Amino acid sequence: MDNILLHVCCAPCALYPVEQLRKNNFTVTQFFYNPNIHPVGEYENRKNAVKQLSLDMQLETEYPLYKPEEFFREVNLNETAPERCARCFRLRLKKTASVAKEKGYRYFTTTLLVSPYQDQELLKNIGVSVAEEAGLSFYYEDFRPGFRQAHAQAKAKGIYCQKYCGCIYSEIERCRQSVKR
Repeated sequence: MDNILLHVCCAPCALYPVEQLRKNNFTVTQFFYNPNIHPVGEYENRKNAVKQLSLDMQLETEYPLYKPEEFFREVNLNETAPERCARCFRLRLKKTASVAKEKGYRYFTTTLLVSPYQDQELLKNIGVSVAEEAGLSFYYEDFRPGFRQAHAQAKAKGIYCQKYCGCIYSEIERCRQSVKR
């Protein structure tokens, strides 16, 4: 069995990738690094849900200090999607790769690959690029087939499910779209 560091954006999105990685003979450690999540109450809701999932699935999980300023510095003057998203993905995957390297992992991946709302090719390209820079391997798998089932499972278990990607800009976009309706 190989060890893999799994960047986790939220608990519902972790369910299916963890199951798949375990089926593929990985020992999974989760890494909850999301300086993009805003406001702090939303961050805490998601972090607590990941803690609950970690207990339920017997997963070791690391929680680095919440530093939203890292996200704001990264996307400054690039607040519009898709540029903002690419910068955010790179920030989070680069940190995951750095921790993976520091702790002796050969592989890392992300739960962002489960979302049908994220650009799969962009995530893959960023993951591979970041892995090359760090001298690691980015494990790519299209986890999207398990998205709906995992979110239904999370709801059934009472695990917190968010309504936007996490950043203030996506929350503003979501609110504007609901006002238009």
